Amino acid sequence: MRLITHLRHIDLAVPDHGLQHAFYTGHWGLTEVASDSGISFLAAEGSPEQYVVRLRQAADKRVDLIAFGAATPADVDTLALRLGRAGVQIVSEPGAITTPGGGYGFRFFDNEGRTVEVSADVALREHRRIEEAESIPVRLSHVVLNSADPEGTVAFYEKHLAFATSDVLMHPRMGTMMWFLRCNDWHHSFAVARGPHPALHHASFELRGIDEYMRGTGRLLRAGVEKIWGPGRHKAGNNTFSYFLDPQGNTLEYTTELERLDEDTWHPGLHDFSDPGVSDQWGTANAMDEFVAAKSFNDVDKGLFVAPPV
Repeated sequence: MRLITHLRHIDLAVPDHGLQHAFYTGHWGLTEVASDSGISFLAAEGSPEQYVVRLRQAADKRVDLIAFGAATPADVDTLALRLGRAGVQIVSEPGAITTPGGGYGFRFFDNEGRTVEVSADVALREHRRIEEAESIPVRLSHVVLNSADPEGTVAFYEKHLAFATSDVLMHPRMGTMMWFLRCNDWHHSFAVARGPHPALHHASFELRGIDEYMRGTGRLLRAGVEKIWGPGRHKAGNNTFSYFLDPQGNTLEYTTELERLDEDTWHPGLHDFSDPGVSDQWGTANAMDEFVAAKSFNDVDKGLFVAPPV
């Protein structure tokens, strides 16, 4: 039984907090809702989540944690008990959360040592409708991780969190390359890519629609933000994509129109990534080659099996 309801936020540790903060609140379009001694909590204007990105000043670049929601505190307790009995390393037992919005949650390490948080009863944030032509994020859409053991990582999230595979990307020479996983009826809230080491592959932010997505892409291009890949439309998930690098080398995506599935009838597809129409149905993006792909390999995550201090 799946007890995870949705993706909440991604927390990043960065050596230059000021530079990252200026980028995320300026170019990327997030709003700071709270801050405290080198930590900033950034919300998407269209999302009821208290925040979708947390930035923390640190000596080492790392993913501090990935946070998911649960429906009730009882579900949090049930999941923590299940994981503990299965031998998953618990970082913090269920209890009160002190970050914005409060709530009740716990943390654990996944199979490769990333910190994951699951919480319930977090207060909803007063948010607003994003207006026509407003090219800022509505919500955090999904998080994709690089994994040196992608089969093991996918198996971990399927077994312990009851995520389901929506689609898989493969390449004739390189084998299976990416697994798209869902925790609700969105095509994916989470995905795992085959990579040289554990790291963040990218974090994706949903915009209001095609026009806002294109306006946001153009705004970043005009500002000189480095584009990696796009604009285009993927086949798996049917969502649009424009990938950019933040100042610390993390890949971020603007997207829209991610597919919603009938979970009772959906069957995963195996898509051949060497077919240009799989990576980009429109044919408008720059070609995906080894140099483009390497941009999203990112640095080795320095936070594996080391719980963040906050």
